[in-house]
Amino acid sequence: MIYAQILAGGKGTRMGNVPMPKQFLSLADKPILIHTIEKFVLESRFDAILVVCPADWLSHTQDLIKKYISDERVHVVTGGSERNETLMNGIHYIHENYGEHDDDVVVTHDAVRPFITQRIINDNIEAVLKNPAVDTVVPAIDTIVQGTENKIDDIPVRSTMYQGQTPQSFNIKTLVSSYESLSDAQKETLSDSCKIVLLAGQPVKMVRGENYNFKITTPYDLRVATALVETRS
Repeated sequence: MIYAQILAGGKGTRMGNVPMPKQFLSLADKPILIHTIEKFVLESRFDAILVVCPADWLSHTQDLIKKYISDERVHVVTGGSERNETLMNGIHYIHENYGEHDDDVVVTHDAVRPFITQRIINDNIEAVLKNPAVDTVVPAIDTIVQGTENKIDDIPVRSTMYQGQTPQSFNIKTLVSSYESLSDAQKETLSDSCKIVLLAGQPVKMVRGENYNFKITTPYDLRVATALVETRS
């Protein structure tokens, strides 16, 4: 089976003094989260679409989906204390409600990337059906500098550098076994879900993203997103 998991568990601390997590903020005429869900319900191959959100915002998320989304495949799930715990909570929901199958895959996506395209979703599905894991990337435009304590340690060759986006897609069995193989120390350092399978020695296929598939994290990002929606309307 093919699942989608929209990760809406963030607290939005970088957005500044706002009354709610950033995924619930308004973008044009509706919440950012709803813009994102609408892109996923257009894909008929998803057997279920999970929206994983903070426990304190579970009822609010359910109310939004009832108001804006009329698709029985969409289910709201309680997230965890950090990204990968939220991801695994969604996987646990799948196992409890749909069982476990060797060929099950999940396409995971940030709730605050509302400009994802059907092409990107399709490319992720096609790739993850043939590979254990998939990451969506765009080539790095700026030179990437690696450093610590205000000192440059290395400047990698830019042609081999990419900026990671989402979706990140996985064969579920591979993802779970990879996560369970990690030590607690390794889990604490995870900043990216694809690193789960990389640390376990599994290959990750890259698919092309888009520069406008950006993450709305700061007030500036929200202003850019609003302008983009207004331009397209």
